[in-house]
Amino acid sequence: MSTITPLHQKDSTPTTTQNTAPPISDTGDHNAKIRGPTTSQPSNRFTLNKTQIVALSGALSGFLAGVAVCPLDVAKTRLQAQNSESLYRGVFGTLNIIHKNEGVRGLYKGLVPIVLGYFPTWMIYFTVYEKAKLIYPDFNQRHFGISNDFINHSMSAFTAGSVSTTLTNPIWVIKTRLMLQTDTNVKYKSTLDAFMKMYRQEGLTVFYSGLTPSLFGLFHVAIHFPVYEKLKNMLHIQQNDQQRLWKLIIASTISKICASTLTYPHEILRTRMQLKKDQSLLEITRYIYDNYGLRGFYKGFGTNLMRTIPSSGITLISFEYISKYLASLVGVEQQSI
Repeated sequence: MSTITPLHQKDSTPTTTQNTAPPISDTGDHNAKIRGPTTSQPSNRFTLNKTQIVALSGALSGFLAGVAVCPLDVAKTRLQAQNSESLYRGVFGTLNIIHKNEGVRGLYKGLVPIVLGYFPTWMIYFTVYEKAKLIYPDFNQRHFGISNDFINHSMSAFTAGSVSTTLTNPIWVIKTRLMLQTDTNVKYKSTLDAFMKMYRQEGLTVFYSGLTPSLFGLFHVAIHFPVYEKLKNMLHIQQNDQQRLWKLIIASTISKICASTLTYPHEILRTRMQLKKDQSLLEITRYIYDNYGLRGFYKGFGTNLMRTIPSSGITLISFEYISKYLASLVGVEQQSI
């Protein structure tokens, strides 16, 4: 991630009678307004504080990722949810069957809730993550005597994931239901229709089905983001590095593979719980193990990697560049960790 810090300004006494704005104090106030260069004339340039830059960058990067990987998300969900009578095999086979039977529209089923999900999820996530990274170093040092960037980043990621997952879980439940519809089995006409029917027929609690395994999935981000941050440091990624894009791709890809390999089973459990709200986590776990063995917990893993690696890359890299661009608009310098 990138921490946005104000450009340093000289603390010199004005030598003219010209109106000058006081220099921005580097006090670490994360919500201090960030302004462009001081001029003698009123400026119409908009202002953004650091939190707003992070939130907007996270929202836009999540939107781009959601649109780009929607077909792969549909394929992954179909593969995870199917039973022993396997209709779908592999990512390309699944995409081909969906396109053949349902057309291009079938590949983008659930696009609206995906966009509605990614947009606030990453906006909330990045905002809380950057805030937490300012808090945990001092907290861990003061209370536990720990001074370790990996631990601080891991705790920050876990906290950010907890908040964003809890707040946006209803959107992902609706997304899963819409994606699993076929042309011969249409229950919901739209995102709003799905929400209303699910609420009337199954109650409010249905929107938090699958939340428990989703929270277990926080171990994913607790691995993914610290590894990403560590790789960025190891690769010496700088703002003006000509190889910056390729280094960011490498960092995002390796970190995503590591996290996905260790935590993928929770994806299977979450999808099953969202479909079978009358079964407990333990019952679903036993069912999968008894019928498919350990391999059942990695069903669709290859498809998942084909979806999550580009999704992660688009999200993280676009966040880096969008936040850099927004920072430049308001006259601040963005420095990598």
